[in-house]
Amino acid sequence: MNREAAENLAAQYSAEVLSIDEVFINSEIDAFIIASSTATHADLIERCAQAGKPVFCEKPIDLSLDRALSCAQIVKESGLVCMLGFNRRFDPHMASLKNKVDANVIGSIQSLIIISHDPEPPSMDYIAGSGGLFHDMMIHDFDMACWILNDTPSSIYVVAKAANDDIANQGDVDTASVILNMKGGAIVTIINGRQASFGYDQRIEAFGEKGMLQVQNALEDNVVVSNANGIHQAKAKYFFLERYENAYHNELVHFIKSVQTGVEPSVDISDGVLALRIAEAAQKSLKTGNPVNL
Repeated sequence: MNREAAENLAAQYSAEVLSIDEVFINSEIDAFIIASSTATHADLIERCAQAGKPVFCEKPIDLSLDRALSCAQIVKESGLVCMLGFNRRFDPHMASLKNKVDANVIGSIQSLIIISHDPEPPSMDYIAGSGGLFHDMMIHDFDMACWILNDTPSSIYVVAKAANDDIANQGDVDTASVILNMKGGAIVTIINGRQASFGYDQRIEAFGEKGMLQVQNALEDNVVVSNANGIHQAKAKYFFLERYENAYHNELVHFIKSVQTGVEPSVDISDGVLALRIAEAAQKSLKTGNPVNL
């Protein structure tokens, strides 16, 4: 821990800086939020279980499925409230689409398309420790697909490349298309990329027997300018903090209510295991060039 940086941040919010060991013996703490690097997640979740305290942890549980499974088993045995940070479920627009799917507004879903492009690549230091595009970025979309459809995939097929040479040198990809065959019959297409010149590209389209549902990009403003030069709109919001500001707030409110009431959160460690299982299958499909059964 960079204690100086922690103390500077704590001073802004009247918070207290404690070491990891100090945190887990502090009786005044009711619950934990884990927002540290991925490699620390599973160990810290287990320490929360040992301390008997509810925990919210950012995704993923770990980069290893086996490690995530062992962690999930400890959580299950402890009866611990453990919520995973799949924040997009708590975005009002995504939640509205999900509610309409559940209400059968467009009937049986035949296909689901999820598109996600970052405005620019992360640093190469970040890429090196991220676990790759499927574990770091697309894992959100794997969770969204399963959540929206209330279903799990039977197989996955991946086509991907690295357009950025620096990312290629890290052994990762930055452009990927994935097909999931869901057990209920729907086909899911997920498209991810690390760079979009127009901002944070976050779109979803659900096509059903009775119609279609779409979530379009959230723009910097909603003013449409129409003149002799054409029709113009603002760019998409820049990145995830701007686009999903409400979602981050809503998921923490949900976690706090879960802690206060003892009711299980709507997204738990089993959802994290499922998304990680799909991410590992995606990596295998990329390596072999073949579909992978789940």
